[in-house]
Amino acid sequence: MKYIVYITTVIFALIFSACTDNFEEANNNPIQISDESLKQDFNHLGAFFPTMLQNLFGGQVEHNLVNESFVRHLATPTPFVGGVNNTTYYIRWNGFWNRNYNSIMAPSKQVIEIAEDGGFDVFVEWARLVRVLAISRLTAYHGPVIYSNYGSSEQTILYDSEKDLYNTFFTQLDGILTVLNANKDYVGLKKFDASYNGDVNSWIKLANSIRLRLAIRLSNVAPELAKTQGEKALSAPGGLIETNTDNFNISLYGGRFTPAIICFDWGDTRMSATMESVLIGYKDNRIEKYFNPATDASLYPDHSEWPYKGIRNGAEMVAKDDRLAFSTINENFKSVTERRFMTACEVQFLMAEAALRGWTGTGTAQFHYEKGVKESFAEWGAGGADAYLLDETSLPLDYNDPIATGDVNDFTSRIKVTVKWDEAASNELKLEKIITQKWISGFTNTIEAWVDHRRTGYPKLPYNYKNDSSADWGIIADDDFLRRMPFLKNERDYNPEGVADATTKLGGSDEIGTRLWWDTGLANF
Repeated sequence: MKYIVYITTVIFALIFSACTDNFEEANNNPIQISDESLKQDFNHLGAFFPTMLQNLFGGQVEHNLVNESFVRHLATPTPFVGGVNNTTYYIRWNGFWNRNYNSIMAPSKQVIEIAEDGGFDVFVEWARLVRVLAISRLTAYHGPVIYSNYGSSEQTILYDSEKDLYNTFFTQLDGILTVLNANKDYVGLKKFDASYNGDVNSWIKLANSIRLRLAIRLSNVAPELAKTQGEKALSAPGGLIETNTDNFNISLYGGRFTPAIICFDWGDTRMSATMESVLIGYKDNRIEKYFNPATDASLYPDHSEWPYKGIRNGAEMVAKDDRLAFSTINENFKSVTERRFMTACEVQFLMAEAALRGWTGTGTAQFHYEKGVKESFAEWGAGGADAYLLDETSLPLDYNDPIATGDVNDFTSRIKVTVKWDEAASNELKLEKIITQKWISGFTNTIEAWVDHRRTGYPKLPYNYKNDSSADWGIIADDDFLRRMPFLKNERDYNPEGVADATTKLGGSDEIGTRLWWDTGLANF
């Protein structure tokens, strides 16, 4: 909250100054915040960062009715727009683009210009790093996006191809890390950094870890580039986020955790049926950290010792009230003060996959797989990780919707891998284990889980029960999944030549079934 108060103070001070330019007395007011004072405390640069960082995440229309549903972490009990909406593959909402450009790219442009003019190199690169964090997630939604041409005054603004975007990200990470590594003792970020308290060494670990994340993302489509960049991250000075003390969590800055608002205030989100299937089937103790028990014991007769119930994604529904008694997210999410963005468990699973692919700089795939599971259990405060990792028999459950009649909304689990590592298994089965556990651990941060599912096919999630895809946005086969979000209507209306060029770079129609560059649809090995 202190950041919000500060920003408001600065705004009022600047407005007051602007309104009294002709009054010498006012301009010499001893209690007025001067430009020099702002510069001395880095306030003229740092005040932008809380807004940029908190907007790395969106809300209901950016995540809850998009990636959180597509990747089967949360599901809605609400039949929005007659039950035909994003969750059933008919696009009604598409808002992550505007948040990224209005609240991250625009202010970061100001920061970079002011900081370059004043010689504040660390702030320049900090802003560039936030841009990489933001746009590397936005491109996972749409494919080509506007990046190198952002801020152009031309009538037509061209998008970057995905290949160019990733090359730019890696080049920018080189520049960011060069400056950060040369300024490890810099203290100017502290006042504005609620994640790491201004510790440059922690931001170095994050930048290295982001390089590894992006490298793994390209492992099927550009294996040599991926290996080069991945090994650079694995051997980088400053290291990676490998323990929970190094996790990158983003402060809510006095606000509330958005999924808690959606769940408890609006009643629009609940546990997914897939989470029920996987967590209960695997006897995973993280379930009680993620979710509350269902409030009606008649909903789970097939597993009464595990009192949770989820909703199938893309379900056929009649009324919202029918499923409000299903499991909410855990009550503790009402009072959290930060949100996880990149964690040790994710990095361990990235390293496990890197080891599987033969990249230099890791331990064994088994070591990182098991450490990833342990770090996730520890992060959530769940017990029993050692016993969990020894389980070679438990499997995800089949699902029954107790509200619907007959087999409506039911599914048979497609996941046939157990938790225990099997060194004799094929690389494909090992990867399935890694990505399945990475999917579980990605709760509340599902963009990367959605990326992993599209690029690897894992976990083997249930298909939508209700599929309303059409020629309007593109048709998804009943045994397939939505692959991307289309370009925005505003862009189609006001930057039509840019969108046309972007569609060419996409390599397919601007539809929800078109695969992104790294989503090759080919074998993983």
